[in-house]
Amino acid sequence: MIVVLARSYLFLFGIATAAGGVVGYVKAKSKASLIAGTVAGGLLLGASALLSSGKSGAILGFVVSAALAGRFGNAFAKTKKPMPAGAMAALGLVGAALSGAALFFND
Repeated sequence: MIVVLARSYLFLFGIATAAGGVVGYVKAKSKASLIAGTVAGGLLLGASALLSSGKSGAILGFVVSAALAGRFGNAFAKTKKPMPAGAMAALGLVGAALSGAALFFND
């Protein structure tokens, strides 16, 4: 059950992350946002796909989610802006928790 939940969450989180990178580029012409968002989103989508075939997907999902939580958590601590920093930090924490749970509690 937890693997199915983690797979679905990482899939949606990956799409949202990639879309956020595109929005950052459109709004601020930030190539860094476009590249980072699409790469992180792609890695999350890959983690989602790999979850059903072993632990590599859970590990990848955990690492990428934790990295996003750390990066955006730091930004939120400085700016106190809920979007995008607060939301991405929270989403990253959930992704890391679900991926970590999928590592230890397989269906």
